[in-house]
Amino acid sequence: MKGFNFAEFVPPEQNGGSKFDQLLNIFQQLLLITSGDVEQAMAWMNQLDRQHGLTDDKYGMGNFFDELKERGYLTEENQEGKISITPKTEQTIRKSALEEIFGKLKRSKSGGNHNTPYTGSGDELSSDLRTYQFGDTLEQISMTESIKNAQINSGVEEFTLMERDLEVTEKEQKTQTSTVLMIDISHSMILYGEDRITPAKKVALALVELIKQKYPKDTLDIVVFGNDAWQIQAKDLPYLEVGPYHTNTVAGLELAMDLLRRRKNKNKQIFMITDGKPTCLKEGIRYYKNSFGLDRKVVSKTLTLAAQARRLDIPITTFMIATDSYLKQFVQEFTKVNNGRAYYSGLQGLGNMMFEDFQRNRRKNIK
Repeated sequence: MKGFNFAEFVPPEQNGGSKFDQLLNIFQQLLLITSGDVEQAMAWMNQLDRQHGLTDDKYGMGNFFDELKERGYLTEENQEGKISITPKTEQTIRKSALEEIFGKLKRSKSGGNHNTPYTGSGDELSSDLRTYQFGDTLEQISMTESIKNAQINSGVEEFTLMERDLEVTEKEQKTQTSTVLMIDISHSMILYGEDRITPAKKVALALVELIKQKYPKDTLDIVVFGNDAWQIQAKDLPYLEVGPYHTNTVAGLELAMDLLRRRKNKNKQIFMITDGKPTCLKEGIRYYKNSFGLDRKVVSKTLTLAAQARRLDIPITTFMIATDSYLKQFVQEFTKVNNGRAYYSGLQGLGNMMFEDFQRNRRKNIK
């Protein structure tokens, strides 16, 4: 079971929670690795049970499987008659990924929007004060500062509170952000005995759930790219698999930018998770491919799109799961042309870096 660290999910000291909950946590991890293949995940569950004694004589793996169906995590009600996961399982996997990668986040009382360093019309008070203006609400008036001004201006004995004395607490402007997450599904994402696609799926699932919970006014589109690029839905993420593809970064960027053009939000961004260089272009109905180093033709087209995104005020943040020096040089050039950001990430740090960069997006509204 490549890519699965049993101790990471069920450490020896873990005693809390029911037997079902502990097994469900492992089962969810296996579902991501098997791309939603329930039968394969259960086969691995049995293998882990034999190796690590997950169950006992009172509660066996068969009991766990039955309970999965009883609680609505699995169903056989589909056209193929195969056992498959349900929307309830998909949501549980997203929530689990959110907690694992981003930690426990409190739901924003204001409905969840992105702060900017600019004040204006909004729904959350800041620490900045200014003089009263017509249209300001009573809730914004700082009584302490306003009374102090009135005492200075009119004196204590003839105390009068005038409009000129009023100071209000400025409201922080809120923005909505549209994000496109690009995920590389080329064959290199599972090469060299390292599963890179499962951590990428986890981060995507966590980002989906983060936006649903904390930033419900934001939008998130997910694009996968190999020889071609296409859009997938959040519900498709657990089933996402790597294919025998090259890396057509150009197609991914073109689709991502097209999706963002349709969004009405002024703040837009692209996150790209990849582990390799662009190696493919589509010219008409044919593919132009070159996996041997950095191809000038492919790189030139990729940089052209990076510049185009910059002109459209769409920053691109690249998460490169690779450390090759010549790839770093390419990513640095790509990032400079776009004026975006780049991270050279190991698999373990991917989620934290993406969360920090997502939270750091405090760009002003584009006129």
